[in-house]
Amino acid sequence: MAVPLFDPGSPLKPLRAELRAAVDAVLDSEHFILGPQGAAFESEFAAYLGVPHAAGVANGTEAITIALRALGVGPGDEVVVPSFTFYASAEAIPPTGAVPVFCDVDPRTMCVTAETVAAALTPRTKAVIAVHLFGNVAPVGEIAALGVPVVEDSAQSAGSVAADGRRPGALGTIATFSFYPSKNLGGFGDGGAITTSDADLDARVRTLRFHGSEDKVTYSEVGYNSRLDELQAAILRVQLPHLDAWADHRAQVARWYADEGLADVLALPVATDAAERVAWHLYVVRTEAPDALAERLAAAGIGARGYYRRPVHQQPAVETLLADGRARVVGELPGTRQAARTHLALPISAATTREQVAEVAAAVRDGLST
Repeated sequence: MAVPLFDPGSPLKPLRAELRAAVDAVLDSEHFILGPQGAAFESEFAAYLGVPHAAGVANGTEAITIALRALGVGPGDEVVVPSFTFYASAEAIPPTGAVPVFCDVDPRTMCVTAETVAAALTPRTKAVIAVHLFGNVAPVGEIAALGVPVVEDSAQSAGSVAADGRRPGALGTIATFSFYPSKNLGGFGDGGAITTSDADLDARVRTLRFHGSEDKVTYSEVGYNSRLDELQAAILRVQLPHLDAWADHRAQVARWYADEGLADVLALPVATDAAERVAWHLYVVRTEAPDALAERLAAAGIGARGYYRRPVHQQPAVETLLADGRARVVGELPGTRQAARTHLALPISAATTREQVAEVAAAVRDGLST
């Protein structure tokens, strides 16, 4: 059988009537920006995460930039960020005027560690971006103990749970989310959110997301036009009550892969010590010839791909920043190089079946034996 890498549609089939009703309610209201749906979603999402404040924004990339600005990050500052991540984690830093400083990751968990972050700290460090990559839970508490504000990039970790029972989005100084359609909690377009337990930070986020204005009359600084629209908020509200069940299923799919004995032929994803439940956004294994395996899987109808073969610090735009002294790399990044070279995402979703997992596992074994 064909097994897609992503299947965002199947979990939504039972919700289609409710989703249509939610969209119709927004159309009937004729209120499309910063209205009751957005306010309700912010309240419900904050309660789900266990934080006092959540502010909807236009997308996950602007969420990071605005979060950094809210922390006071600006020209002359440095922000530590992993290079093995989606480009947006670092792309969001230069618009603040700050310098991205690229640190390494643990190639087993593919997350930053307190040690890799510590190696990158200088007196100019104003913040650290800890990415909960592929749904794994970065060790935010250990990083925060280094004495620098931590911005959680939680774009891929909605539904995961930390070892202390808290959720990504409630672990650091401030956190950001993306609701891109393929995410664990995805809208029907772009969307994002910023969460925090600090009321002053939340107030600053809300000012920055609306052109730098608190009252739509006086504009105190240069901000952004970055709001989560009412349609996306309504759609997300329908899905949010199902997020934990979907997250449980993603964790179950990972256990099924392990039960298939794939650890005998490749390296399976490793949860960090900071994680209790990982709602794997991507199920990323490691093998010495991942692209060759991906080609064999594609021939068998199995979706698989590498995501970050070229780490962020080697991207053309960032190489220009490095050459101009507007970015910096700490050391040789051996963990990043290993993770980039060996990783491969296998199919996983909130609807992946046991039979599909068996099909993928059989194709993996066949692919590695040829």
